[in-house]
Amino acid sequence: MKLAVVCANGKAGQQIVAEALNRGLDVTAVIRGENRSPARQVIRKDLFDLTAADLAGFDVVIDAFGAWTADTLPQHSTSLKHLCDILSGTATRLLVVGGAGSLYVNPEHTAQVMDGPDFPDAFQPLASAMAQALADLRTRSDVQWTYLSPAADFQAEGPRTGKYILGGEELTLNDRGESIISYADYAIAMVDEAVSGQHIRQRISAVRA
Repeated sequence: MKLAVVCANGKAGQQIVAEALNRGLDVTAVIRGENRSPARQVIRKDLFDLTAADLAGFDVVIDAFGAWTADTLPQHSTSLKHLCDILSGTATRLLVVGGAGSLYVNPEHTAQVMDGPDFPDAFQPLASAMAQALADLRTRSDVQWTYLSPAADFQAEGPRTGKYILGGEELTLNDRGESIISYADYAIAMVDEAVSGQHIRQRISAVRA
C-alpha cells in the first residue's frame, strides 16, 4: 500500500508516519521544509501547491494539516477543499485528522461537545473552524473520504497503549468514563482505517480503551 501523509512534520503527522512505517507500508511525507518525520520518501511542497499529479498513484492520502491562529483557522476548510479537488473522481482515499469539538453528545445529533458550558472559550474558534471543514467535507460525494476525530483529551505526549475503542459520530467514553487518547494510539486507529478502508464518507472517532 502506498500512503502519503500531508503535513508529516506535525506531531500527529510524525506519529502516523512512524506507525505506518512500522507496519511495512510504503510511506511518503509531504512537507514544506526540512523533513522531521521518519519517512525517507519526501514530496517537498506546500499543501496548497500540490497537484493531482503529485498524489497520483497513492492508495491513501492522510491529511494531518493543522492551523491554530485566528488568521489561519479558515485554512482548515480551504486546505481540505484543495485536497478534495485534486483527488476528485479518483480511487485514492482521503483520511483526515479531525477534531473532537464537533462530536455529538446526544442521540439526536443536535448538540456537540463544543456547545457544552465547560468547553474552553480558548478552543472555541479552532473547534468551530474544524467543524465547518467537516461540514464542507460531508458535501463531497466525489471523494472517498474518512474523517477521524480523536477523544476530547488528545494528548501529544501520551503513552502508546496499543489499544483503542472505535466510535462513530458521538463522543465515546471508555469503561473508566474517560474521553482520552494519545497521538500514538490515535495513529494506530488512523493506520488501521487506512489499511481497511471500512468507513468511506463517514466520520469515526477513537478513544483509549
